[in-house]
Amino acid sequence: MDHFSTESLTAERLREGHLADLVALHLDPEVSRYLGGVRSAEVTKTYLAVNMAHWDQHGFGLWALRTRDGAFAGRAGIRHILVDGIDETEIAYTFKRSLWGQGLASEIAFAITDIGLSQLALPSLIGLVFAENGASRRVLEKSNYVLEKSTTHHGEDAVIYRIRR
Repeated sequence: MDHFSTESLTAERLREGHLADLVALHLDPEVSRYLGGVRSAEVTKTYLAVNMAHWDQHGFGLWALRTRDGAFAGRAGIRHILVDGIDETEIAYTFKRSLWGQGLASEIAFAITDIGLSQLALPSLIGLVFAENGASRRVLEKSNYVLEKSTTHHGEDAVIYRIRR
């Protein structure tokens, strides 16, 4: 599923043409606060290459998000991630700071959860969130994810939420 739409957003499979928008997103310290910190353009270029390869390997991955007027909004998707030595499939979402507080994270979390569980028929999905990221935790809870456990990820206290098919 290379493209889809929600009420407020359109999504397209991540590609090289999204690099400049991703660099700008990752250079915002507030946006990157819960992503492990600000990422340089070079690190974001590698990030993009890894995530494009994920699509080729698994048939799903991250999408670039645009508002209905075509402006870049952020990124979201479904991807494999190693957590506590276990290959998990997580949903991820990040929006430009100017779009925070508008319900877009909940909208996209609901949509990609449905894609993962219904269309891709994955047995479960997780949300891996830094423990202090209350906004993202609320998004997962509103999307019917259940708190499963606490863990450490990249040296930070984190929590894992899960939803099952």
